[in-house]
Amino acid sequence: MNLGIKDDAFVRGNVPMTKEEIRILTLVKAQIAPDAVVYDVGAGTGSLSVEAARLAPQGHVYAIEKNPEGIALIKENAARFSTQNLTVVEGAAPAALEGLPHLDVALIGGSGRRLPEILDIIGTRMQSGGRIVANAITMQTVSACLDYFHAHAELYTCEAIQVQISRLERVGPYDMAKALNPIYIITAQRK
Repeated sequence: MNLGIKDDAFVRGNVPMTKEEIRILTLVKAQIAPDAVVYDVGAGTGSLSVEAARLAPQGHVYAIEKNPEGIALIKENAARFSTQNLTVVEGAAPAALEGLPHLDVALIGGSGRRLPEILDIIGTRMQSGGRIVANAITMQTVSACLDYFHAHAELYTCEAIQVQISRLERVGPYDMAKALNPIYIITAQRK
């Protein structure tokens, strides 16, 4: 299975999408097994959900999203890539997590300022060795993640990286670097 579906292969609309390079790093950090159960909280366009579903053909991905446009895009992208093992869960976390099965991996792209509650629920459903990977663009989200995992150090190991990607674009006869937003990737593993 190849990682890194090109960004332009996804239907995007006006919903922010995790860019290809960040998806690849996120999925490497997630270490998704072929039979994994994955939550993608704040799934947006479903780009991470689709790639996770392709990595877990015997598993299942639950894409949790509250934005109606995002919900439609996830469904469209899931159909486009024939991901039969992807279920869209309509609603806001943490309430939308109600009734979902135990999980192996959680991908968090949006939390609507409910991150501690979401992580509490995920923690009750995750076995030892499970992984949580959160992508953050604001310092408040980075701080909330780190504060949570440091406060729960008896349950999780945690690491964080900051990634800045630039893509070369042709401008006349020149190649110029066009920077994408810096992203923090926080990875926690259940002890």
